[in-house]
Amino acid sequence: MPVKPHHHPHSHGGAGGRPSCRGVAWEEARRIAVAAARALIVGNAPPPHSPDVPIGGSPVQGPDAGGRSVPGAPVVVPLVEALGCRLALPLRASVAVPGADVAAMDGYAVGGEPPWRVVGRVLAGGRPYGCPLRAGEAVEIATGAPVPDGTSAVLRHEDALVRPGAPTCASPSAPGPASSPDPGRDGWAGERGGAPSPEWVWGRGPLEAGRHVRRRGEDVAEGAVVLEAGVAVTPVVLALAAGLGHDTLPVRPRPAVSVLVTGDEVVHEGVPGPGRVRDAIGPFLPGLVEWAGGRVVASDHLPDGQEPLLRALSPPARLEPPRPGRTAPPSPPSHVGRADPRLPPPPPWARAGAVRVVVVCGASSKGPADHLRAVLDRLGAEVLVDGVAVRPGHPQLLARLRCGTLVVGLPGNPYAALGAALTLLVPILRTLTGATRAGSAGTLAAVRPHPEDTRLVAVRRRGDQAVPVGHDRPGSLWGAALADALAVVPPGWRGEPVELIELPGRG
Repeated sequence: MPVKPHHHPHSHGGAGGRPSCRGVAWEEARRIAVAAARALIVGNAPPPHSPDVPIGGSPVQGPDAGGRSVPGAPVVVPLVEALGCRLALPLRASVAVPGADVAAMDGYAVGGEPPWRVVGRVLAGGRPYGCPLRAGEAVEIATGAPVPDGTSAVLRHEDALVRPGAPTCASPSAPGPASSPDPGRDGWAGERGGAPSPEWVWGRGPLEAGRHVRRRGEDVAEGAVVLEAGVAVTPVVLALAAGLGHDTLPVRPRPAVSVLVTGDEVVHEGVPGPGRVRDAIGPFLPGLVEWAGGRVVASDHLPDGQEPLLRALSPPARLEPPRPGRTAPPSPPSHVGRADPRLPPPPPWARAGAVRVVVVCGASSKGPADHLRAVLDRLGAEVLVDGVAVRPGHPQLLARLRCGTLVVGLPGNPYAALGAALTLLVPILRTLTGATRAGSAGTLAAVRPHPEDTRLVAVRRRGDQAVPVGHDRPGSLWGAALADALAVVPPGWRGEPVELIELPGRG
């Protein structure tokens, strides 16, 4: 039997004599969403005897035996597939940076006091100078090239005075007769095509010991933790990982999300005719899901009626074989929605069978064409949230199918759907990826609070002030398009600072 939905008793108070929304408090709905996501991770984690992939000395659980990615369980992917995910383990340096003592400038690696006889040349990527520098010797060197042992400093080309021949004093003003480089010492062969005429180098001023030499591990020590687990993998993080010797990264995979848009009246292109409406929710969901850390891998438009929705949410007939000592649920609905050709192909860990969150748009209210509750009842689903005391967006819903898939029901009005997605869907995706809650606090200009329900008000931030932009009726996204955040106005608010929920793509 399905668990009874969590909700507060029906309240009849409200502004203007209207009844309050029936459902749980807004903060409670968010907590339930986070708990559901955590249960999804724990309930689908591989057993202790599963094969592990060692990364940096720590075990990382890979996909389960059926080839599906376990929600929240780390996977190891090539760098190119890690973009947009979050690190599942701290990122450690596999190599020191720099990997050897190297020159920080083009010039001369010198030993001891001037003058210095030039005995070789070292280019970045070329053959290192083969012998330690003796006092009074120098090797011409390029930026990034390893300095020879015995190097006391690097003299920049700009600060060097170079003269041919052997000096008679420690000044370039009176060079002496030429002498030959030691034929038994390494460094010239292959660079200048043989032993050149000797050169002597002086500095234009005092040269501090260690000047322009980057010591091994000076930037990053080998084995050092440079980024903690949970950090988003950006293009810069990919570059950092590559520079530290990594070809793959352990990440928490981006949750695969399927979207079902319901309604006979909904059209998906052109100007809607009489009695029809243009789909305004389907277009914003992929970007919202991406911003929250997930990935829409399938989408579909369903006509009204229980049967199409029942078929879309029903798990496959084939059951996953049980693991030892554990009763396994059915495989998740791998066929929920159709692959959208407009979407890029998902990586291997996010393909069919990995969907753990299904978003149903437009069937979560209680009208004659809203069939989601009846379908969930037929499927024996556990309803976790049935309505939220929030405006707009109160007819939202969260349920868990027997196979473990979470179903998020959004209202049909676009602004209400946005508010509902930020209440339930976004916290679920952020929890599955290990992300922190995105938001801040600010002082809100005067708005009228609801006595019992939370209000989500579209605002623009001006310093620590949040100014309502208006145009925020449930059926219109005009205000949200002008806003950069939604202010969370609690019931009976009296002017204290409020939470500001960041909106995607605005800053």
